[in-house]
Amino acid sequence: MNHIISVQKVTKIFKRQAVLQTVSVDFSEGGIYGLIGRNGSGKTMLMRCICGFVPPDSGEIFVRGKRVVYGSDFPKGIGFMIESPGFLQNVSGLNNLKLLASINRTIDETRIREAIKKVGLDPDSKKQVGRYSLGMRQRLGIAQAIMEHPDILLLDEPMNGLDNGGVVQMRDLFLQLKKEGKTIILTSHYHEDIEILCDHVYEMDHGRLS
Repeated sequence: MNHIISVQKVTKIFKRQAVLQTVSVDFSEGGIYGLIGRNGSGKTMLMRCICGFVPPDSGEIFVRGKRVVYGSDFPKGIGFMIESPGFLQNVSGLNNLKLLASINRTIDETRIREAIKKVGLDPDSKKQVGRYSLGMRQRLGIAQAIMEHPDILLLDEPMNGLDNGGVVQMRDLFLQLKKEGKTIILTSHYHEDIEILCDHVYEMDHGRLS
């Protein structure tokens, strides 16, 4: 089986506590994977290590067969929403994403508008992000994660702040992205999300994966 992400015996110590303890797990292409566990169990830290934001103290992580090295180029083709999305408060959602897209310069405004529409927002809205509801911010964070058409998505509690209609809409979006061959790793406190979306579920507890 083709593993797009391979985590091999990863340990991370933070403030003398083992946040991750010899975690080993492989993720294959084109599936949705759920990470469940209490707050502080290590779910978010594992995602941060996969993205290359935080270096493990031991062990290795490979994305598409290439070792993730902290401080080097971050793995390409990964879209992520880890913890609360941070946006400029005094500009619109569209302009926020245009500024972020200008870093990599891989997409044009048309693609950004498509991503905003996919999450149920209006790309022509002049409303400043500082006036967004929590649910709108969450939608914009998901739009940011998908706008460059990555083949891997890491989504930390993507349903937070969404109303029932928004939850259904995002579930449909994630299932469609899976059909397109994307690999999605998500955390959620909602068992229904996990049951409906995930092909495989892993539980984390005190930095250990089972």
